[in-house]
Amino acid sequence: MRCTLGVDVGTSSSKGVLVAADGTIIATATRAHGVSRPRTGWVEMDARIWWDEFVEIAHELRAAEPDAEITAVGVSGMGPCVLLADERDEPVRPAILYGVDTRAAAQIERMTDELGVAEITRVGGSTLTSQAGGPKIAWVADEEPAAWTRARRLFMPASWLARALTGAYVLDHQSASQMSPLYDIEAERWHDPHWERYAATIEQPALLWAGEIAGSVTDDAAARTGIPVGTPVIAGTIDAWTEAVSVGAHEVGDLMLMYGTTMFLVATGEHTLRTPSMWTTAGAFPGTRNLAGGLSTSGALTAWLKDLTDADYPQLLAEAEESGPGARGLVMLPYFAGERTPIQDPDARGVIAGLTLEHTRGDLYRAALEATALGVRHNVETMRAAGADIRRIVAVGGGTQGRLWLQVVSDVTGLVQEVPATTIGASYGAAFLAAAAIAGDEPPLIADWNPITDTITPNADLRADYDALFDRYVRLYEGTKGVVHELAAAQRDAPASTTRPTI
Repeated sequence: MRCTLGVDVGTSSSKGVLVAADGTIIATATRAHGVSRPRTGWVEMDARIWWDEFVEIAHELRAAEPDAEITAVGVSGMGPCVLLADERDEPVRPAILYGVDTRAAAQIERMTDELGVAEITRVGGSTLTSQAGGPKIAWVADEEPAAWTRARRLFMPASWLARALTGAYVLDHQSASQMSPLYDIEAERWHDPHWERYAATIEQPALLWAGEIAGSVTDDAAARTGIPVGTPVIAGTIDAWTEAVSVGAHEVGDLMLMYGTTMFLVATGEHTLRTPSMWTTAGAFPGTRNLAGGLSTSGALTAWLKDLTDADYPQLLAEAEESGPGARGLVMLPYFAGERTPIQDPDARGVIAGLTLEHTRGDLYRAALEATALGVRHNVETMRAAGADIRRIVAVGGGTQGRLWLQVVSDVTGLVQEVPATTIGASYGAAFLAAAAIAGDEPPLIADWNPITDTITPNADLRADYDALFDRYVRLYEGTKGVVHELAAAQRDAPASTTRPTI
């Protein structure tokens, strides 16, 4: 049986899938891992586990189907991450994660002052925020000179796996476009003047598109993984974009809505749209551009409540459904790890307003689901105001397994969501890209691999109530921002908690 293998390195786990030529999933494998939060606002990870987990997953998938002929390998991963390595590809420090890591505020301010907002957006499309990779490189140079002195190469999870498998030093265009201000989005290449100013000692990785072949499996990688020598490996890209591919939400007019530890949105168009509230990026494929956004917490917020209340998800979902729309008079801001788009505020914090002694954990859980939905609405309205032509919305990710969450998002936003048969996510999209890369003139179609099987329609009767709740949500942030910023400043000097009390 001819198959492709796809592996995605996510925030909380690495996932692998073995997929037959017709899109049928033959086997899956997962390895859980965690992030390190050594200080408030810091989120990082030991990158060496990415390759170790890939090796374990490859062996598990091969053992599940010993007769499978692996014809190509797809890779994907969270991002934009900044992993700096020396000339032997040894990490010089843990990888700094995407926009949930907010340590580089001083570098963002300095680089913005040095280059100017107009120049930064002209070259890269977006203003500098916690999502941008360039300031995080500058942070290492400023704050960890011993590590910076050794740094010679730049990786993200997908390119790290491609390097380990093939020896190729590459990065895909989509990932590179999130390394602002180091990438020229219109020219689709590294911007040498900014690279020389902020990353001169780092070798520029060669640029490829996500589905292009980076190289083939080496003798050493074959010995480690059991994947045959010479098997093609694609360049891959950031998980949200691979997830969009996995559900066919990568055409012009599509919006991918990813339900995961964080929430991510990717709108695809033909033209570069610039707005300070969102992220402008290259697409996964030539000729496309994206306007993207992300909530810093979504599944992470519901998991926090689960752990805090010592309940399980079925209990909480049942109690949240009983609570009903509006959570019996609560509104929550989901900014428990700062917020990315559209407010771009790393010092935002979670707020729960309206609490009384009569409220239950079901009300809190309902308010958390509604908070993420309100955040999605805020992003979608901002995208449309910037000119995004959103014609179709497709949901993907682990959170799509819960019908209530999907329904709450549709009710709050007023949007119809399409849900495909397979929502396993980025690993499946990576396997599809790998299959397409070797298919020649007749590539597979994702609509055949993964057809739409469910549609979530908003309840029109709730529209007025949720319009009012959205207005309160926006006003609550503005009304509490000053106090919250003072609290965030105090938290930066406090040690991270190592325990979580149960309530």
